[in-house]
Parts: sequence; C-alpha cells; structure tokens
Amino acid sequence: MLTGDNERTADSIGWEIGIDKVYAELLPEDKLEVIRQLQQQYPSVAMVGDGINDAPALAQASVGIAMGTAGSDVALETADVVLMADRLEKLEYAIRLGRRSERIVKQNIIFALSFIVILLIANFTGNMTLPLGVLGHEGSTVLVILSGLRLLKD
Repeated sequence: MLTGDNERTADSIGWEIGIDKVYAELLPEDKLEVIRQLQQQYPSVAMVGDGINDAPALAQASVGIAMGTAGSDVALETADVVLMADRLEKLEYAIRLGRRSERIVKQNIIFALSFIVILLIANFTGNMTLPLGVLGHEGSTVLVILSGLRLLKD
C-alpha cells in the first residue's frame, strides 16, 4: 500500500485489510520510485489511486486503476482502468470479464474465419450456389453475434 498518510494510520489500515507491505508518508515522486522498484522485482505491477498525487505512479504502473467518483481528473485521465463505483472488489470482476471477453472473441474469430474458408472451398469446387453461400455467411454472422452475447451472462 502506498499512501501519503502518516505511518500509524497507514499501518492500521493496512493491517485491517490484510496488506503485508505498507509505504507511508509518500510524496508523488516517492510513490513513483516505489512502483519502479516493484517493477524490477515483478513482471506486472498494478497501482490503484484516486488523487492527483497518484497520477505519476498510475502512469508508471503496468496497469493504473483509478477510483472514478472520488478520483481527480488527472488520475482518471492517467489510469488504464476506471472503477466508476469506487468499489475495489469490482476489479476482480473486471479482470474475469476481460479474460472471458478475450477468450470469446478469439473463439468467434476462429469460427468465422473457418466458416469463410469452408464457404470458399465449396465455392471453388462448384458445390456452392450464390444463395446458399449468402445464407451460410449471414448465418455464421448471426452465430458469432449470439456467441458474443454469452458475455451478458453473469
């Protein structure tokens, strides 16, 4: 946890929410330096912030996450992700949704391209009429759209 608050308050909050490492009484450039040090140790470093003092660290982090309603304009503009409800527990949902979206998009692209290849082969071998080709293509488009709607589930 990186904070500009005094050490006693920061340690108390860190202990309450289960954070092992707390950095307190930090200026914006100090937060930036801590992020750089963490990036040397770990491949990805996320930073959650809401104020103008967090903007440099948000920009440096692998993923900058701003708390939307309480956040300053600079933090919101700098961050990669903005949590509009100011509820950090929504971050886990956003990550799961992003991964699921990526998986479904890849599946849809593979399906669509495969179907087009099948239609092309059928066309060049003379086994496909124009109306059947159009119907097949448009039908596969509808299937891709319906597949994408799976993201609404949850």
